[in-house]
Parts: sequence; structure tokens; C-alpha cells
Amino acid sequence: MKIIKDPTLKETLYYEEMKNGLKVYLLPKVGFSKTYGLFSTRFGSIDTSFVPLHESEMIKVPDGIAHFLEHKMFEMENGDASDAFARLGANTNAFTSSSRTAYLFSTTSHEKECIELLLDFVQDIYLTDENVEKEKGIINQEIRMYDDDPDWRCYFGSIQNLYQLHPVKIDIAGTVETVASIDKDTLEKCYHTFYHPSNMMLFVVGNIDPQQTMQLIRGNQENKHFEKENPIQREVVNEPLEVAQNDATLYMDVTMPKIIVSLKINDILQSPQERLKRELGMNLLLDIFFAKSSSLYEKWLTDELINDSFSAQFTQERDYCFLQIGGDTLYPDKLKDKIYDFVRHIHDYSISKDDFERLKKKTMGILISVFNSPEAIANMFSRYYFEGVMIFELIDCLNGLTLDDLNQLKDLFDIQYISSFTVLPQNQSQK
Repeated sequence: MKIIKDPTLKETLYYEEMKNGLKVYLLPKVGFSKTYGLFSTRFGSIDTSFVPLHESEMIKVPDGIAHFLEHKMFEMENGDASDAFARLGANTNAFTSSSRTAYLFSTTSHEKECIELLLDFVQDIYLTDENVEKEKGIINQEIRMYDDDPDWRCYFGSIQNLYQLHPVKIDIAGTVETVASIDKDTLEKCYHTFYHPSNMMLFVVGNIDPQQTMQLIRGNQENKHFEKENPIQREVVNEPLEVAQNDATLYMDVTMPKIIVSLKINDILQSPQERLKRELGMNLLLDIFFAKSSSLYEKWLTDELINDSFSAQFTQERDYCFLQIGGDTLYPDKLKDKIYDFVRHIHDYSISKDDFERLKKKTMGILISVFNSPEAIANMFSRYYFEGVMIFELIDCLNGLTLDDLNQLKDLFDIQYISSFTVLPQNQSQK
């Protein structure tokens, strides 16, 4: 077992790779009553074209299949995993993102039993033609719920505006049509390809003894048989530089219009450390220009162009990268013009050293505070792990950021890769 110490945060991380390839990380928190476990696989909604285990040809599976599989994992032959966790006094959940799927529990007792249950139900699959068909109705209800959500439609529509080929433009849950084509055999292919221990990571944080916990996990894994590790071949998407469309408008049952201006960033960095540096720097840059304390925010608020729903966020995942700026507004066209003008002239907006240092300290405080929450630690760890980064690296990377680094990031704001998505009240469609 390897021990990784961070002198700044005074945290100790324990790591071991099991014989089957599973990577296990343990972070004991002395004095914490809660324990949180997260079991993740590098399989998300964008992984729709790949070579299945023991096969040689690339296949295309239905959109939304990673999310569908997440739903089905909780159904065990002898019951439901959620009920089993409840009997132990624990809460459980799961989520699917574009690049990963994660299963979790939170408990203040029976930590060992919860860890074994998490491993056992995720490392086994119980599918029948009948329970797959039954799940389609449940997922279709979820899809329709999101279809009726104006905030989601605006958010996701702004992403669809950017991408022509990349599967990030497809809703994580898929569509009613793609869900209808999912079957038991395809789900099993996805499971055996992506849920192999070598493609997964277990992270446990909280009230645990690292030596005893690692021994427990070691014993659990040694009692199971898995296929020989096989490197996963995913399709490489050759996404064009240009955005899919410059503008789109959707009419829905809303009282106030919504707009998100999105910006496609085509420069995809390969180095995990460079990606982390860009992410931390871009988040600082957006805070400086668009946080509630910024002059732009105050001016646009005074001019009634924005309200407290306004935000700016940066997204960087495995092989795509974009910015989104917007929110609810009475004047979507005017706000759009202001954001476009900002992008065109971003090099004219100076960053004071005082603002830079102040927001850098604020961000540092937020990062440090994460280590007071088992849930926040686990989710941050899992997210950065699959990006090739250990969370202890965030502090050093943030410390090393300079004002010059932020000014260089302005070059990524290229007006030719910008797009807008607007949701307008239905009554305006008659005008």
C-alpha cells in the first residue's frame, strides 16, 4: 500500500492497485462521523462508439446507454441495492456524466458492510429482457421531464449549437427513440467492456481505518473472477472547428426569456497539468469579469440586462472544451450584443493585480474548505482522477498561477466560434 502525504493540507492518502487492476484510494478523516464511498468507471454518455471486449470491430451503441446502465445496476437478483443500503442505515445514489458513471453511499455506521455492498452490486449485473423493457418507461419519463425544463433546454441547446459531430451534443439520457433501441445484449457488452476493474476507481473518505479497510477491499476482490484486462478502444471524433449553428431560438412556457452565449474552444490540451492550469486560470478569469463583485456585473445589473441567475462557466472534459455565459433577462438581444462585444474586445479589459490576488485567495479558501466535506472530497477526487490529476495538485497549481497566465487565456475568446441559444415565452412566437 502506497502512502501519499500532503503537507499543505495535512492530509494522508492511501493507495493500492488490486491484482485485477482496480485502483483504490482511501482518505481517513479523524473525528468525522460520516463515511462516503464513490465507485467510478470511465464510461459516460460520450462513449457510444468503441470496440467491445473480445471483439475487433468498432460498434455504435444507442445514445443514453451509459445512463440506462446506471439505472439497471441497482437491480440485483435478490433485491434492490438501495433497499440493502437503507437496511444498513446508509444513503445511496448514482450519476452519469459525459465522461464517467459513479455509484456512491453515505453512512455514519456499518462502514465495512457498505463498502462491500458497493463493490458487490456494481461488480455484478442482473439483466433480463423484461426488466430492461420496464426501465424504458421510467427513463422516458425522466427524458420528458428534462424536455419540459427551460433551464436545461437552454443549457443543453447552447452545447448543441457548438458541436457538429462530437457526442457531447447528445443529451446524457439520450432520446425516447434511442432508449427504445436499447436491449439486454448491448447493455451487457457495455458493462463487460467498461466495468472491468482496470477501468474503475474506488475512493472512500471519512471514518475509516486505512489498513483494515484496504484489507477488506483486497479480500473482496480476491474472491471474484474477472476477464483478462483489455485496453479499451474508443472512437476518436474529428470535430470540425466551426460551430454547428450561430443562433437558435426555442419557445417555451416561461415568463422571462433566457439566453446562453457559448464559445467553442478547439485547442484541446493533452497534458493533465496544463489542462488543470487552464481550468483554474479560466475560472479565475471568469470570476474577475463576471462575479457579482465585478464592474461588468454591476453595470449590466443596473441596466436591467441581468439578474442573479446570470453566470459564466468553463467546461473542460476529455476531448472537448467550451464556455457558457448568460441567464434570465428581459432583453436577450441586448445581453447577447453585450457578451459578443465583450468577446470581441476582451484584450481591452485589463485585470488589476489586486483583483487577481483577491480572487486567487478566495479560490484557495474554497478549495481548502472542500476537505471539510466527505461528499465534496469524493466527487472532486473522482472527477480529477479521470482527468489524470490528483486533487492535492490543485493547491500547488493555483499557487503557481500568474497574472500573465490569465492574460494569455484571453486568446481563447475567439468570436468566430461563438453561438447563442435563446428561450422565449410562447406568446412571443406569434409576433
